[in-house]
Amino acid sequence: MAQRDVERFERIVLPHLDDAYTLARYLLRDEHDAQDVVQDAVLRALRYFDGYRDGDARAWLLAIVRNCCSTWRRRHRSDRLVVPFADEAAERISDPRQADTLAIERSERAVLERVVAALPAEFRDVIVLREVQGLSYKEISEVVGVPMGTVMSRLARARKRLASALGLDVQEAS
Repeated sequence: MAQRDVERFERIVLPHLDDAYTLARYLLRDEHDAQDVVQDAVLRALRYFDGYRDGDARAWLLAIVRNCCSTWRRRHRSDRLVVPFADEAAERISDPRQADTLAIERSERAVLERVVAALPAEFRDVIVLREVQGLSYKEISEVVGVPMGTVMSRLARARKRLASALGLDVQEAS
């Protein structure tokens, strides 16, 4: 690959690494696995950069990340039996009054992450891409590879399931 192509890749694709990591983190629910998948996705993007046609680089990279996450999940199904160990006692809180606030925030975040993780993959993908990544319906359509109408209906169903699982009373707009 020519130096100017590498520079173009760095200029166009690398600014979206944070978004790529965030997506992988939500889809895989593990920071180390997400880092590995993003590294693999960036290498794939670099390898196939000659196929990139000056479209939305963010959507293009996120589509690669999503595909890499799917591949990773298929290859590591048996790893789900492993239980991670986290040493919560090692964390120190400088102000004891913040302990309650921190515990509540973590609890709420954990509940939300569990509810999102429990969604079927097609709903989880679109809700993370829209609500966490802030992609437009068109961009999500490109990343997921389905028509925009399908994106909108999946988002509506995902939101409804999230609200139900969180015990929220949501009324549809008339």
